[in-house]
Amino acid sequence: MVIAAETLAHELDERFLAIVRAYAATGEGPSDVTFDELARATFAYQFATNAPYRAFVVSLGITEPRAVTSWRDIPAVPTTAFKDATLATFDTVRRELEFHTSGTTAAQSGKHWIERAALYDAALLAGFDRFMLSERRKLRYLQLVPNPRYKPHSSLGYMMGHIAVLRGDGKAAYFLDDDSVDIAAFAKALDLAIAQQQPVCIAGTAFAFVGLLDGLAASGRTFVAPAGSRVMETGGFKGRTRVVERAELYASLEAALGIAQHDIVAEYGMTELVSQFYDTQASRTSPTRVKASVPWLRTIVLDIGGREVAPGATGFLRHVDLGNRSSVIAIDTEDRGYATPDGIVLLGRDIDAPLRGCSLDAENYQAKAN
Repeated sequence: MVIAAETLAHELDERFLAIVRAYAATGEGPSDVTFDELARATFAYQFATNAPYRAFVVSLGITEPRAVTSWRDIPAVPTTAFKDATLATFDTVRRELEFHTSGTTAAQSGKHWIERAALYDAALLAGFDRFMLSERRKLRYLQLVPNPRYKPHSSLGYMMGHIAVLRGDGKAAYFLDDDSVDIAAFAKALDLAIAQQQPVCIAGTAFAFVGLLDGLAASGRTFVAPAGSRVMETGGFKGRTRVVERAELYASLEAALGIAQHDIVAEYGMTELVSQFYDTQASRTSPTRVKASVPWLRTIVLDIGGREVAPGATGFLRHVDLGNRSSVIAIDTEDRGYATPDGIVLLGRDIDAPLRGCSLDAENYQAKAN
């Protein structure tokens, strides 16, 4: 049984990686039929190998995978489930990646276990190359994200550390220590890049950028970054007392760093997913930014009862990520937004909303996991 599960996992992984490689080479994604077939095959595998998830699915009245006839109907778990149970399709001692969600204590953090780093890495690079590095230029990464050397379970830290190694000029540096930005060191590094006319990518959370801007303003420093430079902003202000509107933030970054707003890209990712979203190039000059993703990640917009809304209507986002073979393929979020022909528009997070549709409370997850 174990050998059969491992063989099936390998087959699913190879099918997924073939989709990623094709997209990286041609920009073409899987057909609707191919996506549906692989999504349902992955769901069937997870039903067989992920005990807490299987118990959850059975509690919904679904007793066998073939009862789900479309990827749109695959039962989704809320993001909170990753705090309540070990949602893994394999023995987690074999994990190659372990990412923790944000939480005020270790006990409140969810964990996303990934059996093969190759899946995460391939998906990450294909998406980043397409949305952030269309010019295929080597950038210098000045990081306002957790240093993966010291924060190994930060998915953002791992993501940007991996990018810096494989897509950077070999001179990446980190300037964030918990919530504190080393302004002097950052200014020195950016001065050097400007002197060398080396384009940079400054990646960070919105909150870290506010700290950077405050520090630069206090020191009276502004810059004109080399042509081809860009900013990648992510993370928002979750759990923070100070919030700055993105339009104001981007205008301030442009003024302080000399990087035009159309070269400031917002990334939207989740610890519970393998794949990410990025602002589309066409929307970066628009008041409404649209986020697109790789074609193996698809999103459904639902109402509070878990029913799909009409096209263009606002609701909660459910993501189905073919890269999530190691955990659960379908994830319900607290994020609100709507779909457009080019992607999704995020409208913020409703942290007070009750769990929707196919959700299970913590007590049930814990009971089924034991």
